[in-house]
Amino acid sequence: MASIREALLLNAPLSLALGGFLIGAVFGAVVFRTNYCAMGSLSDIHNFADYRRFRAWLLAAATAVLGAQLLELAGIVALDQSMYLTPTLNWAANALGGVVFGIGMVFAGGCPSRNLARAGAGDLRSLITLLVLGLTAYMAIGGLLGPLRARFEAATAIVLPLPSQGLGHLLGAVVPAPVGVMKLLAAAGLVAGALFYCAHDAKFRASRLHIFSGLAVGACVIAGWALTGLAFDEFAARPLQPVSLTYVRPAGDALEWLQRFTAGPVPSFGVASVFGALLGAFAAAKAMGRFRLIGFSDTGDMIRSLSGAALMGVGGVLALGCTVGQAITGASTLALGSLLTFAAIVLGGFWGLRLLERTLLDAN
Repeated sequence: MASIREALLLNAPLSLALGGFLIGAVFGAVVFRTNYCAMGSLSDIHNFADYRRFRAWLLAAATAVLGAQLLELAGIVALDQSMYLTPTLNWAANALGGVVFGIGMVFAGGCPSRNLARAGAGDLRSLITLLVLGLTAYMAIGGLLGPLRARFEAATAIVLPLPSQGLGHLLGAVVPAPVGVMKLLAAAGLVAGALFYCAHDAKFRASRLHIFSGLAVGACVIAGWALTGLAFDEFAARPLQPVSLTYVRPAGDALEWLQRFTAGPVPSFGVASVFGALLGAFAAAKAMGRFRLIGFSDTGDMIRSLSGAALMGVGGVLALGCTVGQAITGASTLALGSLLTFAAIVLGGFWGLRLLERTLLDAN
């Protein structure tokens, strides 16, 4: 493992770009091939009482939790160096951002990862949705909406008297036990609970496709942690934080990279994973004979999709992630904010489905 770390550190930016592209390609292919979709899972529950895709989402999160914690135990990744485990808990931003994002993904027909898979398969609606998502995300980070977002976060954030907001530190502050032990117990409890819930449903147990999709998506997140963890150099002039798959800010970063290529020809891990997901979905669609150029069906369809994209961009920045970036990647660090965001996205998604039904009824 030391030799792999040394090889990656010889040119960390290039290693992260190539690795991010490959991981993103596998992710995009899996999402398209298996029809994995967080928003679709909520729609299945709402319309058909079918929980299989939702269980696949939980299985992906449980797989990522298990893998990330094992990587940390092995010294491969320092999760405490990631953006998720800061001692500042932006609970209001996590909750509000998650709800706004959840509503947005319903109106946009899917979360960023699903739109990447569709765009790779020729869906021009999803491509434009991603462009608007990236633009509004940048507006919320440091653009027109940036000052308002920053004031809101500063007014509501809680600085915890702990090294991080991880469940290990939070439980360790209540129970007289070592933080490491509490972290293992928290991880074991979450993984066991999710696996029990998934295995409890006979239809899910019988669906190899849904089981595979959950395991594969979780494995992609684990691979991201392993790569960025091994390439992390705390003594570098500008250390690159360990991270894994997330698709809100990287959508905006990808647009910026396309415009500023000559200033920085090597893309970041996140940007490379965006392009990888597009290519992976394209390859899967071509192999399955399902590549089709598709546009908006009417003006109403366009307005709903682009308004949903804008909500996802702003909500995703507030919440620090999406159905992958927070609900799987962030959750794998056992960060309280990530778990709160996961719940808020689910709540917002169900609320969005009801709002969409009313919108479509009013339009007819």
